[in-house]
Amino acid sequence: MAEPVLSLSRITKRFGALVANDAISLQLHAGEVLALLGENGAGKSTLVSILFGHYVADEGSITAFGRPLPSGDPRAALAAGIGMVHQHFTLADNLSVLDNVMMGSEPLWQPFARKRKARERLDEVARQFGLEVDPDALIGNLSVGERQRVEILKALYRGARILILDEPTAVLTPQESEALFSVLTQMVAQGLSIIFISHKLGEVLRVSSRIAVLRAGKLVAEADAAGTSQEQLAQWMVGHAISAAQARPTRACGALVCELTNASTAGGRERLDRVSLKLNAGEILAIAGVSGNGQSALAELLSGTRQVTGGQVTLLGQALQNRPAQLVELGVARIPEDRHAVGVVGDLPVWENAVSERLRSPVFSRWSWILRRKAREHAARVIRTFDVRGGGQLTPARALSGGNMQKLILGRALLHPLGEALHPIPPRLIVAHQPTWGLDIGAVAYVQDQLIAARDAGAAVLLISDDLDEVLTMGDRVAVMHAGQLSPSKPATHWSREAIGLAMAGVAQEPPHSERAT
Repeated sequence: MAEPVLSLSRITKRFGALVANDAISLQLHAGEVLALLGENGAGKSTLVSILFGHYVADEGSITAFGRPLPSGDPRAALAAGIGMVHQHFTLADNLSVLDNVMMGSEPLWQPFARKRKARERLDEVARQFGLEVDPDALIGNLSVGERQRVEILKALYRGARILILDEPTAVLTPQESEALFSVLTQMVAQGLSIIFISHKLGEVLRVSSRIAVLRAGKLVAEADAAGTSQEQLAQWMVGHAISAAQARPTRACGALVCELTNASTAGGRERLDRVSLKLNAGEILAIAGVSGNGQSALAELLSGTRQVTGGQVTLLGQALQNRPAQLVELGVARIPEDRHAVGVVGDLPVWENAVSERLRSPVFSRWSWILRRKAREHAARVIRTFDVRGGGQLTPARALSGGNMQKLILGRALLHPLGEALHPIPPRLIVAHQPTWGLDIGAVAYVQDQLIAARDAGAAVLLISDDLDEVLTMGDRVAVMHAGQLSPSKPATHWSREAIGLAMAGVAQEPPHSERAT
């Protein structure tokens, strides 16, 4: 076998008593796609950060194309031919494609001849790898898939021969994902090597040549993708068997809980434009779409943090009020999209976060004084019932892993306090915005089980997700949001992935702003 283009030998990294990477050795060969899998906290991000020069390993060494790679030096990694495409793009919306590609590698203010050479080089790379994008187009006018092409072009323009792709399909439509897979095939055929990081096991098996699995900082498995199953990958990741997600349709659809009729909100692209929908007790309405097309506006409207500027919104037969505390009392539970910035107050301890949305409840406060014993008792129930790990009640919320932070938010939303006369039943409406984003397979299964249990207990659930597998397995009905408008909802079984992808891209097959009567 040919010499590897990249070799990691016994890489170890410690953060205090935590061993994030424990003597990990890996090799990557030319024209190979190596998938890197693992739960949140398994050590993937640390390992990639060491490889790209953001962290310095405590032990071990790295060679790239037969030469030692200096540690802690991102410029050395770039010079060695290692490029990284992050999940969240780092592009300037007000600059052109060409200016973004040149930024950091060429001075923008230069003689026209040098810029002309840069354009020629960009055109050459784009043709070579099938990544055609108009060099003069403004980034702000491009689709998500086109922006990702620009990120990849940036790396290739700088001479990358090894590409690290971090969750590359997280914000793409199915059609855009297919286009990306075709590009990856072309890259590999021309000798490039790829490290592919993803939580989507199906696409990992489709795209990769080999798979490496980390668990608790250790390399626990390496295998060829051919002949490996999703179930086997999941078991390696978490250490025990996990059943594949299965559709679990509702047994009964109850009364109308919430209704939007031609509802609009203010804002730019992240707004609602004459959206109509109905949310019924005992069912999950799943909303698919590329992030930034109005999903946040919808979630904020139903949580009381955004106002309606046109149309009507009713909750339990009454006009919806823009008062979040009152909505909590009425049984609206929210699981926000950004668990770190919005879901918790990172510097406050777990127990305070567990009661933060109910501080005005007489169960937890009297005359503006917090009843700490009652609050701590409820926090203990949340921790115990939802298996929140990573510290006790006094642990700052920011110290929790993503999965445990999400469990804390779930517990706060779904577990009503004992003895609260104002809220004697489980939530009537749950607004779950990207509830499993960035979580490992074990945490995903837990969160989904909790939402289905709440639905079966009679709650109406609005599930907003970028993950089509989640939308199709969790949703009793499915609708698609694009540019602030909502497609008609249909039973999940009536949608194909192709039809959802077209709707996500704005190819309307039916009137886009109103939902069929249900």
